[in-house]
Amino acid sequence: MKFEAVLQTDVPKGRDGKHRGITTQLLSDISQLAPGTALKVPLSQLPDTKENIRSALSRAARLSEISLATSSDDEFLYVWKTDKEE
Repeated sequence: MKFEAVLQTDVPKGRDGKHRGITTQLLSDISQLAPGTALKVPLSQLPDTKENIRSALSRAARLSEISLATSSDDEFLYVWKTDKEE
């Protein structure tokens, strides 16, 4: 055989992307927000660029059927829940 064989029990069942930790934490924090409030996340604490984190968060939120909005400035990424119509 050209390729190595492994037991099926050793095959990973899910995809843990490199942004899984931060997106899981952000979604958890967002779920605890009071209406009309936003998370204020220091860009210096993000493990990647704000663009990559924003994209990963958007994909994770869509899968969880959570509607989010984001904004940013030179120092912070802001994230909040929105109504589905926005």
